Amino acid sequence: MTGTGGELGARAARSRALAVLRVRSRALAVALLPAAAEVILLTGAATGQLAGEGWDTARWVVGVLAVLVLLAAGGIALVVARARPAASPTVPVSERSAPDLYRMVRDLAERLDVPAPSAIALTPDCDSWLEDRTHPAHAPPITRAHDEPVVPGARPERRPVVPAPVLVIGSPFLWWMRVAELRAVLAPVVAGTGPSAQPDIAAARRFVRGLDAAVAVADAPGRGPLTRWVYAALGRVARLLLRGCREHAALMERGVATAAAERAHAVDYGPRIAAQEQVGLAYAGWDRLLTKVALPAWRMGRWPSRLDVGVAAALTELSRRDRLADGFAARLGERPACDLLEEPGVVDEAVSLLTARLFHGGPAESGPSWAPVDWQAYPEEVVDRTWRAEAARLHRVLDSLGVSPSLDPATPDPGGPTLARVLDHLTEPAADGAPTVPGPTAPLDDEDDEDDEGIADSADPDPATERSALLAAGLTAALAREEREENAKSAESAESAVPQGARAQGPDSALWEDGDLPLFPLQPPRTGRELLAAHITAMICCAAVDTAGAAPGLDWLDGPTLLLDGERAADLTPKVLSLIEEGDPAPLRAWLAESGIRPEKPVRLV
Repeated sequence: MTGTGGELGARAARSRALAVLRVRSRALAVALLPAAAEVILLTGAATGQLAGEGWDTARWVVGVLAVLVLLAAGGIALVVARARPAASPTVPVSERSAPDLYRMVRDLAERLDVPAPSAIALTPDCDSWLEDRTHPAHAPPITRAHDEPVVPGARPERRPVVPAPVLVIGSPFLWWMRVAELRAVLAPVVAGTGPSAQPDIAAARRFVRGLDAAVAVADAPGRGPLTRWVYAALGRVARLLLRGCREHAALMERGVATAAAERAHAVDYGPRIAAQEQVGLAYAGWDRLLTKVALPAWRMGRWPSRLDVGVAAALTELSRRDRLADGFAARLGERPACDLLEEPGVVDEAVSLLTARLFHGGPAESGPSWAPVDWQAYPEEVVDRTWRAEAARLHRVLDSLGVSPSLDPATPDPGGPTLARVLDHLTEPAADGAPTVPGPTAPLDDEDDEDDEGIADSADPDPATERSALLAAGLTAALAREEREENAKSAESAESAVPQGARAQGPDSALWEDGDLPLFPLQPPRTGRELLAAHITAMICCAAVDTAGAAPGLDWLDGPTLLLDGERAADLTPKVLSLIEEGDPAPLRAWLAESGIRPEKPVRLV
């Protein structure tokens, strides 16, 4: 171990690991205590020193108690040993598909004088870590010949060997960072395989992970009354043991991190300082890409198949716009880390699908209602379809509210869906006696009226005008109804689908439970005000495309955008909010006239 700090960290980690193991030993001692007392009583009976009716009764009582405690302890130990610890959702990367990446990691481990990771996987996150997957539920143990001399003619003894942990790398790092930067960032992570090989630390980690998995098993639903009681007792014991070793485990991991950081201090330390800036930049770009670009596509039943390419494009665009990022553009001429993969496109597609599952809850396989989309087709397949779907929903709600269409005899389709209809409805004063809050007054036309009315009652009353509030409530109810129908169709498709073999670069679905997706929802449900503003903006964009020659576009940092004469249109939000909150269409009408958009012309809907 290099450096005093690393030595102290390693000693502290081992000391805390021993403290965790002492908790396990104490639990075992408590479980064996009744059996030890029974042995004493039986020995006393055999020697004649503990004879008599009272001692016979004590032997029976203690014996029964010892058997019950041993059975309970054995059951708990079996569950702790066999329960599958949680594993992060990842996309495995085989050595055949990334020989250069494996070579770089092994060279790094050799320089650090630590065991190389047993495998590499990618995660849709801007982080990297080591993950222990030595549990039999994750992978079978590796065996090798015993190191002792082999007797001639005898078969060499083989024993299980604990493999090194898996190196999990954030996929945005591979596409944004250069090879030298990725190497520098991974050095402290790979250095953690050294402490992981220490027997006491490995045993302590297995014990803590087993307890955590046992708690998850105890909390699983769907059990009968008797088994529920048994598993509740199991959960209480596991939580008690976890509380006893929680502080020791936290300090052990802190010591492991200190030792790994100190060991990696002399390897690529200079480049690591500069690479840490790229970590923060990659995180900002990844978050922006998911919320502004990927989420609208997911809502339309499309999943971008090149998300990592997109984050690289978004960060490149940021480096052009932001003066603070000017220095980052010069590094783009260096070799990107994704070149370490043989087929980066295949890996990017697998990571993109996993990202959609984790953050949106999409299906595990593509289908008619869940299809991949590339960036060239994004404006037409996602942006334009989103606008027209939202415009169609807006006019359906207006129909349900009994709003008359705006008639223009000069158009080929008098009474068709027009932007003028929306503007006129939100501008005209409400009739006397009209309801002042969104409620069940908006007529709904399917069998789920009662549920939709409840949703409308709870709609966000942000819009200031009465008509805006009613329209927002209707949109909220309509969107909720559509989502219920879509979820029901997805559930039916999942039940009737024939299981397919996992793809070569598919996610490690066997290592994580995907019953409650999305695991990490990006945004909370939109309020009524946000929904109304989005639908009116979509109607404006449809009118601009159909009457003024505008086009849908994609901005890497802001998502879907409207292009007028090849230039990005001005922000419509303040003008739309003025219409919604004040019933004042003047700013929006002035912008429409200036842009050559005709609100009285019907638009094409889906």
